[in-house]
Amino acid sequence: MNAHLSTRMANLRARMEATGTDLVAIGPSSHMLWLADLSPHGDERPVLLLVSQSFAGILMPALNVDSARQHTDLPFFPWADADGPQPALEELIDAAGVPRISPSIVLDETMRADFALLLLDALPGASRRFTEDTVGYLRSRKDADEYERLKASALLNDRAMEAGFAALRPGITETEVATVIRDFYKANGATTEFCSVCFGANGAFPHHHTGNTKLAPGDAVLIDTGGRIGGYPSDMTRVGYLGSAPKGYQEVHSILERAVNAAIKAAKPGVPASVVDKAARDIITAAGYGPNFLHRTGHGLGVDIHEAPYITASSETVLDEGMVFSIEPGIYLQGRFGLRLEEIVIIRNGVAEVLSEMPRTTVSA
Repeated sequence: MNAHLSTRMANLRARMEATGTDLVAIGPSSHMLWLADLSPHGDERPVLLLVSQSFAGILMPALNVDSARQHTDLPFFPWADADGPQPALEELIDAAGVPRISPSIVLDETMRADFALLLLDALPGASRRFTEDTVGYLRSRKDADEYERLKASALLNDRAMEAGFAALRPGITETEVATVIRDFYKANGATTEFCSVCFGANGAFPHHHTGNTKLAPGDAVLIDTGGRIGGYPSDMTRVGYLGSAPKGYQEVHSILERAVNAAIKAAKPGVPASVVDKAARDIITAAGYGPNFLHRTGHGLGVDIHEAPYITASSETVLDEGMVFSIEPGIYLQGRFGLRLEEIVIIRNGVAEVLSEMPRTTVSA
């Protein structure tokens, strides 16, 4: 295991000690990728990474062991289809030294339910919870390497967004603009994480599916896009229009700009995530558009495009150094247009630093 992953494993064991955790069980997921740089083939055959204070090993179908061996030096406990996973799992639990009476275990919340039940059946009486205070806690606090990767991904996304807006012309379809953006990612060594292009009234649907709507003069344009490079994604929303702005556009854009700035200013170590949501929401509500802000203010971003922390009105998460998340207030006017301004920020040196360098000013064509 390389030094970077060894540090993560050591940090996990420190969190396990602090939280009284005997065992962490991870399925084939982004948690496993983050902790062990392993992304095994996923199907109905159980795969589990078990971590205790003294041991880490992997339950793995025998037919996948040789391939997975190229990516990790952790010990495997292989099982064949003819035997089933139970005997190998028992050997792994014994090797990990897990108490058989009422152990405290953490389950990967993203693993298949049958994988989790297989482990729970082997450890009757176990107390269990999900990864929020162990692996999730560590993942939500990005290190210097992750910061550099996220920054590079954000800067590439700036250029992809610029390419998308540069392609705007009367009669072009949403799909054609999305293709320009996807081609840009590919040409620059990235993959497309997602790309939503919304013309006119389609922007009023927060999760519009890009289609064959053609752009006409006077249409508002909303582009929400993200790519992935170096293992980490980007995510950003910018807005504009073709020709002249539709009625009310400038007012809504101004309100959202103030909401973004208020949320960025509020985001500091020690501040509950709900305070950041409130900072953005209060601006929009005071301007009379409260019912038109239809979603949370933000979501975390790391290995996954959506991960902790979540910036919601009910979140009790206290922000900390290294946390990365979106700030993306929106106002959606059905039948007219919808606008959203989105930045990814990292809590760094006591403040929220924006990763993008593309201005939030209107992009007109």
